[in-house]
Order: sequence, then structure tokens, then C-alpha cells
Amino acid sequence: MSPNTTNPLPPAPAIFGELEKNWGWLLLFGLVSIVLGTLGLGMTFMLTEVSVVFFGVLLAVGGVFQLLDAIKCRGWKSIAWHVLIALLYIGAGLLMILHTELAALSLTLVIAYALIAVGILRAIMAFQVRPAKGWWWPLVSGVVSVVLGVLILLEWPESGLFFIGLFIAIELIFNGWAYVFVALAARAAAKTRQNQGTVSA
Repeated sequence: MSPNTTNPLPPAPAIFGELEKNWGWLLLFGLVSIVLGTLGLGMTFMLTEVSVVFFGVLLAVGGVFQLLDAIKCRGWKSIAWHVLIALLYIGAGLLMILHTELAALSLTLVIAYALIAVGILRAIMAFQVRPAKGWWWPLVSGVVSVVLGVLILLEWPESGLFFIGLFIAIELIFNGWAYVFVALAARAAAKTRQNQGTVSA
């Protein structure tokens, strides 16, 4: 082999598959998600109401289907419990649809206590793995969750009118940026593959 001969670069692994060709659609989806989330920040109250009604409709529809299923399954030993659960689903769904503010206040209260509980558990987990590298990440995350939960409780019931909408808006923004970066990474991988194909040719 002559000294001027260079070995061709090994082909880059196909991590993204077909996404390397269709990364533009994912980028568009990410940008739309960011825009929707940003718009949602300005109307958190309405977004809260819409999300509560949406979940209420899901519960009510699920309850109706379960009730219809119970009617078809006569003779089942646990049919009474099946019907009771269906009626509870329908009742909870209708309550959320007809009394969105009350449902939003209740859900926010549950979320606040859940955040505090999760934060405490993360902090305990962090101290249990304390000798390990990066053990403080769960601790920081736990402290943030506890602080967020306490802040929600301190601002309750006012926080119940906007927190769910704010949470959804922020989630849309972070979700959008995540997909934007994935799409750009797929684009970069496609360019790398094309360059390697050119060099090997």
C-alpha cells in the first residue's frame, strides 16, 4: 500500500433512520409546539379551562363505554363494581365539564402535594446514593419540586386558575425545543453521511 493512500472513513451509523430524510417535518412540529406554548403563556387561564374540560370529556366518554360494556356483560360476578366505576367516571367527567374552576382548584391541590412528596422521595434517594458521582442531581431536582409544590400551596386557590395552563404551556415549549434539536441532529447526521459517501467515492 502506497503512503499516499488514505483509508476510507467508516460509514456513520444510521441512528436516525428515515428521519435523516424527513427531519424538516420534525423541525416544523417542534417550532409549532414552541409557538403554541409561547401563545399559551399569555392565556394560561383559558388553557387551564380547556385542559380540564378535555380531561372531563375523556372521563365521561370512558365511563359511558364502560357502562355499555357492563350492560353487555350480564351475569359477571363483579358487574355491580363495574357499573359503579363507570358511574363514578361519568360523574367525575361531568363535574369537570360543568365546574371547571372547582376541578382546576382540586387538581392543582393534588399536583402541589404530589410535587412535595416526589421531591422528598428524590432527596432521600439522593442521600442513599451519596457516594456515587452526580448524586446531588436528584437532590437538586427534589428541592426544586418541593419548592414548586410549596409555592403552589402558598398561592392557592389563585394558583389553581392558571397553574395547569402554565404547566401545559411550558411543557409544549420544552417539547418543541427537544424536537428541534433532534431534527437538527438528524440533519447534521445526514450531511455527515453524504460527506463520507463523497470521500469514499
